[in-house]
Amino acid sequence: MIISGSNPVHVQQAVEALCAGELLGLPTETVYGLAADASNESAVAKIFQAKGRPPNHPLIVHVASANSVHQFASDIPDFAQKLMSQFWPGPLTLILPRREEMAAAAAGGQNSVGLRCPSHPLALEVLKACAAKGVWGLAAPSANLFGRVSPTSAAHVQSEFGDSLLILDGGECEVGIESSIVDCTRGVPVLLRPGQISRTQIEQACGLKLVNPETLNSEAPRASGTLESHYAPTAKVRLMSTTDWQKALAAFVPHVQNLALWSVQKPSFELLGAGLVWRAMPSNATQAAHDLFSVLRDFDSRGVRTIWIETPPPTPEWEGVRDRLNRAAA
Repeated sequence: MIISGSNPVHVQQAVEALCAGELLGLPTETVYGLAADASNESAVAKIFQAKGRPPNHPLIVHVASANSVHQFASDIPDFAQKLMSQFWPGPLTLILPRREEMAAAAAGGQNSVGLRCPSHPLALEVLKACAAKGVWGLAAPSANLFGRVSPTSAAHVQSEFGDSLLILDGGECEVGIESSIVDCTRGVPVLLRPGQISRTQIEQACGLKLVNPETLNSEAPRASGTLESHYAPTAKVRLMSTTDWQKALAAFVPHVQNLALWSVQKPSFELLGAGLVWRAMPSNATQAAHDLFSVLRDFDSRGVRTIWIETPPPTPEWEGVRDRLNRAAA
């Protein structure tokens, strides 16, 4: 059931449900999350069950402010503190050493925990109201079945879980892809998942060079959204250069069927028809990230079997979009 985030009575209903150990579809600036009290093991178990997610695959815990981090983290390195100061509230998750007695189920049994303070005003309102009632953080992975396309609207969440799930409608998500994840447990900042915040921004904020996990001898902690195959629609996704998809389309004429194309370049007029669904890919990386999951969901709803996507530019601002597309196509 979708309830309005602009109605104070509905917001209070959402807070009460969370404090009672129930699930909630919660808007954030990145994607909608499937939220539950991070310290309530039975509530967290409902997340894993609803998503079909392996219980050892950790969840990100959302907190109302940097002041709440100490409820879950046993240590905060100086560079992590700098990142919180610069980017929170915002689309950045930090992996920190976990307090032994806190959020073990949400952390997938690891001795580390992913923490984030979202910037969506409705998410912050809910988090602050929950904290006032002693619920210090909400575990909230993307509100979709495990491995599928993340939701960026309340309607997307409802299409995944039906009317039985309480969903707080906060409008369309501004960012559209999940947060950047930086591992802060190994003495240096390690980028586990790119997002809207670029490598350069992270490095400038913390004063250290970002390290790729494969360059370190120590094992990286498990983190959300880092599996090789993830964010995948039902249709098969293929990344193609502009030249390649143009040649392939020309070769298929007039037998194009059940095919979708997301590209900056528009296909020739005679190719557009019943057999080809085309959507314009923005040339701006920020707008492309905002549109990405909605476009994939729209293609799936039209029953296409194959999705061709124009490979984004190999520039830093496109790294988050490239990451999601590579996993969708894996």
